[in-house]
Amino acid sequence: MKQTHSCFPLLYFMMISLPFLVSSQTCQRFCGKLPLKYPFGSSSGCGDPRFQNYVNCNQDKLTLTTHTGCYTVTDINYSNQVMYISDPSMSTCACTQPSKGFGLNWNAPFSFHADNVFTLLDCSIDSSSPVYNGNNNNNNSSAAPLCDEKGAPICSFLYSCRAISMLNLPISTCCVYTPVDLGPAFDMDLKKLQCSSYSGFYSFSGQEANPENWKYGIALKYKFNVYNDYPSSCVTCERSNGACGYAGDYNSFICNCPSGVNTTTDCFFETSFNNAPRLLQLPWQQITGNWMICFMAWILIWVSSSSCRLWF
Repeated sequence: MKQTHSCFPLLYFMMISLPFLVSSQTCQRFCGKLPLKYPFGSSSGCGDPRFQNYVNCNQDKLTLTTHTGCYTVTDINYSNQVMYISDPSMSTCACTQPSKGFGLNWNAPFSFHADNVFTLLDCSIDSSSPVYNGNNNNNNSSAAPLCDEKGAPICSFLYSCRAISMLNLPISTCCVYTPVDLGPAFDMDLKKLQCSSYSGFYSFSGQEANPENWKYGIALKYKFNVYNDYPSSCVTCERSNGACGYAGDYNSFICNCPSGVNTTTDCFFETSFNNAPRLLQLPWQQITGNWMICFMAWILIWVSSSSCRLWF
């Protein structure tokens, strides 16, 4: 009687020996000139889903979106986990303009960096002003003021700028805003504060008395998670030249490979394939997306069937 053998164990072993392939996409490694690394991504399915709701790449421009508007991301310091943005309505030493203010969504994965300095410009100095009378609750004159008295030199330097000095505003209308976290609402509502504009910067650039060279904008800190741990799966993915992302109803981790294929582990298998004998290779750059998945499945079936014939 002829002995038969099942090839299913061999096929199963080969399938679990390769990274599990899932539906394909292509995550960009740059947005314009800005490198994109975890937790940021170029589109849906790339980076961390918590950040994808707020930071997106559109027409080579990385943008932060909050309930107060859209802001261009000018730089990201991945080592210190700081993102820098610019507000087109913000006044600087070169230009002054009316603004509605700035705010962060309360559930956004960002917080204000300690280096931020917010200066309110052209504020009302009436007795009803919330800037100089705290929250002005029940006309309580003992309420803590919202301006930092030690910030007076900053106001003097700013009001010496040509763009601001042309407005002939008294220095008393300037306020270095004390609650740099913008309070429990994470919002700086200039209409409620009775100010017409604001300025923000995060560095004197070593020239405290020269406001023209200050670094205007807003610095935002971010955390990876509650423990601020960089995901180990993402470390392995990026070492294999992949981009970290997510997929499925539960936003499960995926590693997006340069070819466009997503795996649940890393992209080292692409290197192994590129190092295979030329006769077994197809043009790698032409095998992307679902075609790669089909090709890998065909390889598994072909190798399995060839191995099975050796059993008989």
